[in-house]
Amino acid sequence: MNAATQPVIETLGLVRDFGRTRALDGLNLSVAAGEIHGFLGPNGAGKSTTLRVLLGLIRPTAGTARVFGKDPWADPVATHRDIAYVPGDVSLWPNLSGGEAIDLLTGLRGGADGKLRRELIEEFEFDPRKKARAYSKGNRQKVALIAAFSRPAGLYLLDEPSAGLDPVMDAVFRRQIQRVTHGISIDGTAAEVDADAAELGAVLAGIAEPGISGLTVAPPSRESLFLRRYSDRNGSEVQ
Repeated sequence: MNAATQPVIETLGLVRDFGRTRALDGLNLSVAAGEIHGFLGPNGAGKSTTLRVLLGLIRPTAGTARVFGKDPWADPVATHRDIAYVPGDVSLWPNLSGGEAIDLLTGLRGGADGKLRRELIEEFEFDPRKKARAYSKGNRQKVALIAAFSRPAGLYLLDEPSAGLDPVMDAVFRRQIQRVTHGISIDGTAAEVDADAAELGAVLAGIAEPGISGLTVAPPSRESLFLRRYSDRNGSEVQ
């Protein structure tokens, strides 16, 4: 398998235990270059755990995970150079300005494209001069998004990326998703990404559910399908 056909993300039989709790139970996942892959699942299903494994932040209990064909746990520094990550809950250094935080985050990947950084700050209507401690949740989210999008990446890992954004800023976020999806891969856990996703995976009790990937129906139908699958598995209706 050459680099052109090799999945950007591939997990096989991925298991992760936390004490007696099994967060991932044999997860199989494959994401190709240029693909937007949405991830749905209830709280505690293992979505964020999967991202942490892919980032090399935690080690799998069993199974394998590959990012760009490499084990992220074995060499997380090298893997991170081509990954842009937006966490679900953005925490910043309180005494740094927003601009300084953006520069610090992009510096970990080689530095921002200055022109693109300025354009993103303008589009997101973000004031980079304020101290991070003064930012709302939405503005902290903007810091992470600007840092992620201001330097090209081979893989964007987005965990509830538009949480805290108003509808206008959500539209800006969607435009950035469309801009960067040429030849790269996005793996998002947010329902917002689902609106643009060509592939949709559901994770229930740490297991990827079959029969959902490849759907091209509208997001409400995807959500309904997920809720129905969840209800069938658990024997109760979810509203």
